Amino acid sequence: MTAKQTIEAGKAILGIEFGSTRIKAVLIDEENKPIAQGSHEWENQLVDGLWTYSIEAIWYGLQDCYADLRRDVLRQYDCEIEALAAIGFSAMMHGYMAFNKKQEILVPFRTWRNTNTGKAAAELSKLFNYNIPLRWSISHLYQCILDNEEHVADIRYLTTLAGYVHWQVTGKFVLGVGDASGMIPVDPKTKTYDADMVRKFNELVAPKGFKWQLLDILPKSLNAGADAGFLTPEGAKKLDVSGHLKAGIPVCPPEGDAGTGMVATNAVKQRTGNVSAGTSSFSMIVLEKELSRPYDMIDMVTTPDGSLVAMVHCNNCTSDLNAWVSLFKEYQQLLGMPVDMNEVFGKLYNHALTGDADCGGLVSYNYISGEPVTGLAEGRPLFVRSANDRFNLANFMRAHLYASVGVLKIGNDILLKEEMIRVDRITGHGGLFKTKGVGQRVLAAAINSPISVMETAGEGGAWGIALLAAYAVNNDKGLSLADYLETVVFAGNTGVEIAPTPEDVAGFERYIENYKRGLPIEQCAVDNKR
Repeated sequence: MTAKQTIEAGKAILGIEFGSTRIKAVLIDEENKPIAQGSHEWENQLVDGLWTYSIEAIWYGLQDCYADLRRDVLRQYDCEIEALAAIGFSAMMHGYMAFNKKQEILVPFRTWRNTNTGKAAAELSKLFNYNIPLRWSISHLYQCILDNEEHVADIRYLTTLAGYVHWQVTGKFVLGVGDASGMIPVDPKTKTYDADMVRKFNELVAPKGFKWQLLDILPKSLNAGADAGFLTPEGAKKLDVSGHLKAGIPVCPPEGDAGTGMVATNAVKQRTGNVSAGTSSFSMIVLEKELSRPYDMIDMVTTPDGSLVAMVHCNNCTSDLNAWVSLFKEYQQLLGMPVDMNEVFGKLYNHALTGDADCGGLVSYNYISGEPVTGLAEGRPLFVRSANDRFNLANFMRAHLYASVGVLKIGNDILLKEEMIRVDRITGHGGLFKTKGVGQRVLAAAINSPISVMETAGEGGAWGIALLAAYAVNNDKGLSLADYLETVVFAGNTGVEIAPTPEDVAGFERYIENYKRGLPIEQCAVDNKR
């Protein structure tokens, strides 16, 4: 079939992902190739000291994104989307969306970005003997209890952004296991919330006398490929305000952005991993066995089919780097020169590779916001050098590139050096890898491992959730998710690989030692409100 025939026959599949700055929709054909897309730009808001997106912004963003997709289909193929083979919804993980029995939100959506949950996360980590990060839903819930917030007694439903959207368009209060594992830990054997931790939490809050138990308010956890309901008539209207889209379309289990990143990079099989590097960064390594002990720097989540994953999540990645590149853009404009940002990035990034392997002693801290991995509750972007360091443009840019994955290295050193985790393939995706070869080489040096980049990885999480939707309706042979991706979607394509050089690895090690020694400078800037 041509793309137009696929759409008109109702055999295309739609994936929509709510990212932190963009909502993206991708329509794929029967060969899992993107044939149309749409997007909507949005930003979180700081309201009463907490980062949020309003309910109105969520639905307007979804509808505008879908409308943009619809316009793309009309422009390319001169046809309407009336039926689809399947739909999938994904979103940034974690956070806090609490609703009463009337399905009314009780407090504004609290996103993963909020760091007000320190006391709750610390107490739960100790109670569970398991690292519970600040951004996880259970941390938010318990912090609300510690703060005696009145709304907690009225909670009937607690979910994530992906779970909320799915629930409202299907009527099914469910969650993909990968997203569920970012609410409260999941037992990889049962593929659902860890029963012992659920019991401990219920006992912990029992003196409060709430009418609910934890499992009463959490979505049901579902494995990839499971039946997660169908688009209702109301859901179709919520998605497509033009009224063309019909109800009855299967909708796969909603997933988090970490899970869709794993799918989009063919990294759900044990001993594979992926690194997402953009505004924030995270690495996901699929484990063969549990770690020897909990680590504050490492989150344990699961793949969309329930395998255990060690996740290193960093709040900061390319934002400060982009800010410095924009400074060079301003300089070009000042000189009256035409500006092509792809050329600016390409020139600066490639020039960085000519610098010293250890950046000549220069160090950058890219902390736009706090960084839990290194213990910083707030961030202050800093560039640090001594008079004797080799200060030139190549080293300057290289130091900022190194900084973009420096915290990621600190977390992964635990996995690869202390836990001796074995990884056969790591795939990179995200904005850091847009300039060919540079981000790959930097990351390879940081974690001393070959890094692959695939052309399709640029399609991102919206494509990843579309693939999960395809898996739910097109897996006629009953393949595991890993085998389906390996044989049906990627057909053995592992991308272009760059291996680390001994010189780059040694240079990054020297850089990171300087980086660690200088962390008190960053803390001092935070403490003194500079």
